[in-house]
Amino acid sequence: MAAGSEIITGKNFDSPDETRRPFEKGRIDVVTVGGLTFYRETLEPGWQWSKHVKPVVGGESCQRFHVKIFLAGRQRIRMDDGTEMEFGPGDVAIMHPGHDAWVVGDEPNVLIELADAVKRQG
Repeated sequence: MAAGSEIITGKNFDSPDETRRPFEKGRIDVVTVGGLTFYRETLEPGWQWSKHVKPVVGGESCQRFHVKIFLAGRQRIRMDDGTEMEFGPGDVAIMHPGHDAWVVGDEPNVLIELADAVKRQG
């Protein structure tokens, strides 16, 4: 790349490339910028992976790798070994395969996920 030819590019989740509703109580807005794909997940109060996603994908626990930045609401994660952590606004988390997750409280849980990390690890 020649000097001075750097590129700035961006998109906004309020005008996503795609919106998915793959399971009850959840919405995923998808944007791809500079070859990287990001998800904005909005999970409603009462959402739980084992109740709302497991029937769609199968398995006993989520087998995906996640890199997440939490923006609003709270989410609790329980690993298959029983280890639990709760995340809220401003938290960044890496979750390895073998977990359940659920929204804590009465506020929607909004987070950003680096989808390409899931693709590389999953």
